Amino acid sequence: MTGGDMLAKVNQLWTMLDDLAESNPESYHQFMQQQLKDAKQHYAPAEPYMCLKTCILEPTEKSLFVNLCRWNQVPAPQSPSDPVPLRAGKMEEISEKSEFYTVLDIAYNQSVIEKGKDDPKMKDQLIRLSLKYIEEQYNIILSNSYTITKFKLKGSLARMRQSLRRGQGIKYFPPLTVEHITDTSIEDSSDLTLLMENTVPSKTCLIEEISTTEQPEELCTPAYEVTIIKDMNEKPLKIELKVELPEVHCVSECDLSVSEDDVLIECPAKYKLHLDLPQSVNEEATTAAFHSQKRVLLITMPVSEKK
Repeated sequence: MTGGDMLAKVNQLWTMLDDLAESNPESYHQFMQQQLKDAKQHYAPAEPYMCLKTCILEPTEKSLFVNLCRWNQVPAPQSPSDPVPLRAGKMEEISEKSEFYTVLDIAYNQSVIEKGKDDPKMKDQLIRLSLKYIEEQYNIILSNSYTITKFKLKGSLARMRQSLRRGQGIKYFPPLTVEHITDTSIEDSSDLTLLMENTVPSKTCLIEEISTTEQPEELCTPAYEVTIIKDMNEKPLKIELKVELPEVHCVSECDLSVSEDDVLIECPAKYKLHLDLPQSVNEEATTAAFHSQKRVLLITMPVSEKK
């Protein structure tokens, strides 16, 4: 289109708006208000939706926080079968006060976020496929578990927005489509499992129990190691329980329950471990991760501050 053609189009648009303002002032006002509203939403900065915590296993083992954000400057998918556009920032190593962590920001259009907002299964699919994108894009191997943190954003709001603005541009991850997100019958492509929800009952069940018709006569007690992590003043901070489960291939084969004073691990037809804890723990802040390559379950339980 030449400059003259574009100018003619603009003049035609202004003529139509002038005619609308003269013939129907109310419709003109509504039209302009809607345009202003749409522009405001489109140019609004990215907002945090949820924060995930997982672990990079290779090439170097370390914790990773993933900020999932909504940002309307990321286009919406044109159809359910089209790849979902996303924008990712740079994976950053952050040092704040005494804390050092790795964080990555990913943004989707608001319409994509809304699909998983009220449906846990849809939310889980969006998370799974987001983490799959991270593995492929950054050539890393992530843990087969993740935690939804109680806070929506890791790091500052300004850092997150700057990271996305300077990010890699709009990406189209081929396996990720609206159909994937809305199809709750999609097969699980990995062992990725949510081990901890934001709200936890007094007897915390971290892994969904899988029913079985087998009734073993006797279950083995797995090898385990209990470590109490203390501060410089020898005050207990947290308890780490490392359990070796060589016959377990997927986290869904186990049921894990944590209370204030004990831990129960049951793997039907394979293992059972019931331990009384040396210190009272905060079960609501407990996290668990199953490393499928090593066949090891690691449970981290912060010591309760209750008197």
